[in-house]
Amino acid sequence: MKFHNFINFSTALLFSTATLLSPVEAGARSEYWHQRVTLFDLLPVEPGDIVFLGNSITDGGEFTELFDNPSIKNRGISSDVISGVKERLHQVTNNHPSKIFLLIGINDVSHNLTVSQLSAAYEDLVKTIRSDSPESHLYIQSLMPINNDFGRYKNLKGKENVIKALNEQLKEIAKRNGATYVDLWPALADKKTGKLRREFTNDGLHLLGKGYDAWAKAIRHLVTE
Repeated sequence: MKFHNFINFSTALLFSTATLLSPVEAGARSEYWHQRVTLFDLLPVEPGDIVFLGNSITDGGEFTELFDNPSIKNRGISSDVISGVKERLHQVTNNHPSKIFLLIGINDVSHNLTVSQLSAAYEDLVKTIRSDSPESHLYIQSLMPINNDFGRYKNLKGKENVIKALNEQLKEIAKRNGATYVDLWPALADKKTGKLRREFTNDGLHLLGKGYDAWAKAIRHLVTE
């Protein structure tokens, strides 16, 4: 029993401190992923809603309050990956929201996939969104800058160039699929180093309140237009 409790504690600790370790492949979703998906089944997105869709960075944002808009729905799930978003996409697209703000891919980057593999999976997701809900205005947000000075996420060490290269691909994916590309780097990156600004994070990846505020200010005109 003590060993079993230790395993449960270790699993919980791993999830809380290294959410990037969730698997990429379908069929191996985390307990938290299933918890959130079953909740979202009970809380349908309605026509006219604005949906923020993504992983832990989206999950942590109180967008309804940041934009003072009750029609905004948060559909972020911590540790999610491109294939995970696609698997639950029907929850967002079935009722055709007015806008979808997509931010996904950093966890996939941590699994040592190539830029070609990442962009192919991403474009497949985007094509599905456009097919399932063509009325929705899709905003493809760039992967945010990271800051490896914190030494927190070892599986993202040295991946800055992959992130930048994938963002270049996202621009082209947006053009090809009638979406709007949103570059978040001017709002979040240190101008000298290109890293996520230290005042915006306490782990080099996830955002503090000031980071969410900077993100919200950068896209406010798109949310309200």
